[in-house]
Amino acid sequence: MTAIDWLLEGDPAVRWQTLRDLVDAPAGAVAAERARVTREGWGARLLALRGDDGLWAGGALFPARDGAPLPWSREEGQPWTATANVLQLLLELGVDPEDDAIRKAVADVRDKARWEHAGQPYFEGEVEPCINGMVVSQGAYFGVDVRPVVDRLVGEQMADGGWNCEAENGSVRGSFHTTIRVLEGLLLHERESGGSDASIAARHRGEAYLLERHLLRRRSTGDVIDPDFLQFSFPTRWHFDVLRGLEHFRSTGERPDPRLVEAIELVRSKQQPDGTWLLEHTYRGAVPFAMEDGDGRPSRWNTLRALRVLGWYDGAS
Repeated sequence: MTAIDWLLEGDPAVRWQTLRDLVDAPAGAVAAERARVTREGWGARLLALRGDDGLWAGGALFPARDGAPLPWSREEGQPWTATANVLQLLLELGVDPEDDAIRKAVADVRDKARWEHAGQPYFEGEVEPCINGMVVSQGAYFGVDVRPVVDRLVGEQMADGGWNCEAENGSVRGSFHTTIRVLEGLLLHERESGGSDASIAARHRGEAYLLERHLLRRRSTGDVIDPDFLQFSFPTRWHFDVLRGLEHFRSTGERPDPRLVEAIELVRSKQQPDGTWLLEHTYRGAVPFAMEDGDGRPSRWNTLRALRVLGWYDGAS
């Protein structure tokens, strides 16, 4: 069995993206498989977890009861069961934003969800650019106007080209974690709306920030910034890793930059003899349900993502 055959035995979310990105299947077959995401498998399970209040786990970023956030500890890890993270996962599953169940869920989030920071309406964002980058991704994908959040992010770009959630606490240097989330949002917004001259320029500056560091190395010393950048996760949550960075550059549709070579070779080096890639780093915290078999085991998500990154890179050579 090839790796692609194995992917096609997976959940509809994996199958439809495999058909589109790796098999070049007819558009009708891709659309039919995509339509199954909200009706069976992971997508349907996520939608079924939505509460009577229209939210997931009663809160925006964190689980809540009767409007009050529930306690959690850093030792256990951040819970990933509330609205923001579930909506992001639905985006990553590639649900059809025009699906009736999705439109109803997004409308409820728009009308009812409020950020824990100061009660801001969900799609108006809050103060942290890492959260607002996610809001822009979701708004662009699900058809909600998030232009004011885009404008705010453009104005918050740092001198080095990055963004950092710690800016309000005095940080003046970019963070890979925050920057990748903002870049993903700006690119999706640009794709759906055309963007603006300012947002397109900000995206290019942010991409240059990552490329100057080859997606993994300090510009000052050449050292690896964080060993976790070399471990591939899914879902990635708010964390950067090399595969996530490469997925962004693939999504631009532009030719690969020569500075991506080391990152690409890292991806190649992790392919297993059976053609798959492993899940390497699962972030702690409660989840709606497990999608894969755990760290150290073959991962359909990482295999799909790695194969399409390599296909993009090698196809442009």
